[in-house]
Amino acid sequence: MSQYFDPAQNSTKGTVQEHDVIMRGRRLLEITGVKQVESFDNEEFLLETVMGFLSIRGQNLQMKNLDVDKGIVSIKGKIYDLIYLDDHSGEKAKGFFGKLFK
Repeated sequence: MSQYFDPAQNSTKGTVQEHDVIMRGRRLLEITGVKQVESFDNEEFLLETVMGFLSIRGQNLQMKNLDVDKGIVSIKGKIYDLIYLDDHSGEKAKGFFGKLFK
């Protein structure tokens, strides 16, 4: 009897998806563990990740790749900052949206 274990097949069953942020030269950002893209323009992206909301600010930002099934987003442009909105109750996220839409 020949069986083998495929870790890729079992990696998402019953476990929390991994969240990684990889920046290459402040010009390319690859993010895994993205649940959804809340909003984006050429100066700011707001992503909901498995670790909370992530705001990416910069200049001439463009979505290079989006794989919703795998939760992967690639962003290119000049990246100024990455900010996690850590409050899990949603108060900071609501405050952020409130400021955004004022």
